[in-house]
Amino acid sequence: QVQLVESGGGLVQAGVSLRLSCAASGRTVSMYHMAWFRQAPGKEREFVAAMHWSGTSTTYADPVKGRFSISRDNSMNTVYLQMNSLKSEDTAVYFCAARYLSSTSYDYWGQGTQVTVSS
Repeated sequence: QVQLVESGGGLVQAGVSLRLSCAASGRTVSMYHMAWFRQAPGKEREFVAAMHWSGTSTTYADPVKGRFSISRDNSMNTVYLQMNSLKSEDTAVYFCAARYLSSTSYDYWGQGTQVTVSS
């Protein structure tokens, strides 16, 4: 199985950029569909972005389209979430998740990293 560790969160001002990292170990990320989710205070966990295992396609939730970008560095076995033009509503704990090719759900999750955007 794959282990995921997120990093890069922090306290930032609205309008700035931040890049989150999801370092994988145990398995290569190229064997999984990778995704980012987030959970804001008092709200349900929501989907943010995903990348097909092949790295050839990505999907984004409407609130982050045009601002966030998911990418992958196979040599580092790491998935990134580039967040630009951050808004206060982006404040949440961000989680990295992995879904194996033959799986129907995201079974592997990181511990989460806090992103707080001041406004």
